[in-house]
Amino acid sequence: MSIDSLRRSARATVSGLPQGFWWLWLSTLVNRTGAFVLTFLSLYLTVELGHSAWFAGLVVALHGLGGVAGSPLGGMLTDRWGRRPTMVSMHLAAAACALLLAVVTSAWGIAVVVLLMGVAIQAVRPSINATIADMVPAHDVRRAYALNYWALNLGFAIASIGGGAAAFLGYRTLFVVDAVATVLCAVIVFLRLPETRPEAAVDRHGEPVAEEKVSMVTVLRDAPFRTLVLLNLLVCLVFTAPWIGLPLTMADQGLSPSSYGVVIAVNGIVIVGFQLLVNKLTDKRSPVLLLSLSALLFAFGTGATALAGSPVAFAATVVVWTVGEMIHVPTNAAATARLAPEHARGRYQGVMGMSWAVAGFVAPIGAGAIVDGPGPDVLWAATAAIGVVSAVGYSTRLRKALSEEPGGETVEASGGVPGEAVGGVPGEAVGGVPGEAVAEDTAGAGRASQPVP
Repeated sequence: MSIDSLRRSARATVSGLPQGFWWLWLSTLVNRTGAFVLTFLSLYLTVELGHSAWFAGLVVALHGLGGVAGSPLGGMLTDRWGRRPTMVSMHLAAAACALLLAVVTSAWGIAVVVLLMGVAIQAVRPSINATIADMVPAHDVRRAYALNYWALNLGFAIASIGGGAAAFLGYRTLFVVDAVATVLCAVIVFLRLPETRPEAAVDRHGEPVAEEKVSMVTVLRDAPFRTLVLLNLLVCLVFTAPWIGLPLTMADQGLSPSSYGVVIAVNGIVIVGFQLLVNKLTDKRSPVLLLSLSALLFAFGTGATALAGSPVAFAATVVVWTVGEMIHVPTNAAATARLAPEHARGRYQGVMGMSWAVAGFVAPIGAGAIVDGPGPDVLWAATAAIGVVSAVGYSTRLRKALSEEPGGETVEASGGVPGEAVGGVPGEAVGGVPGEAVAEDTAGAGRASQPVP
């Protein structure tokens, strides 16, 4: 592929999206560029304050536990308050927590602040995902999620480099910078981002139409969506395991921590360098096909870790599951928005975000226990098996739900690819039918400790 063709592909990938999306994209980039807390929290707790590694791990896990509560809370507020008020208030709450970390020194005071920070950070994500689904045309929604995910990882890469270089200023200074960046993100949202929550439906006489009330219980009773959430939880367990199991496996083979640093850096490099290209190659594909493929890439990449014996081999396995990550995150968010009623997008995205948070809390504990017990090979065999089961689940349990129009008619693109809409756009509603637009993470706060898109 020539440079000119790559340039044209990149231009096509970023063109045609509404101005509001780019303000949201910029807010994500600014927020993640200053995201120093989780990146340096374990070092701050152990090196600066002298706490044990066990306590540092517990505090990081509390951040994930906070996300378990924060995601459904954010989903509810997104639908009730609106997208913009939820984003602004939760960004400001996260900024306040970052400032508190710069002054609080007691062990349990830090633990409480980190727990609340996990709630605030994860509560923002349903509103971001719902906003993208609201404002972006149906045929561009998956592309928009991929671009926002790219901004998240680009910002994280900048934060990792800049934070490492600026660490001589002191960890507390970095936490203050994190707070300032988060406040700036909230200001961008407040000043430039319009509220996109759909207005109440009215009949032809202008009278309000009563909409079906959607609670968290209602969301969980949605069988296709419940299946999507459970399968995503399985994939997230596989995705999160390497962040704990990989350094332990490499250390077990006598490789140095610096070797692990180089190997895991491949994840961010591949995402920043190739997310736009992967998005171009996967555009207009069936969501079921993409979700199944991503699960298999996770299975193959993590499973092959058991066979690796050198930094180069370990890096190759990271490349494989990173490609799975780049495919899975925007496709999963798009599928979530497709299954969600228009007036309940926040709640649906909140429940989906909770699956990421649960995995971020459970997987590190489980991976560590397996490595210390049966051994690393058992961990990687388990992740490979879970990935394959997930792929089978996507292809057999969700094919109908993600490839049908509201009337129950299967839509196929020319060429007969299941699940593709008329005109070749994957799983999109024809004519932008409310509630059926294809819509991440997501995501991804705290990649250095536990990746949560």
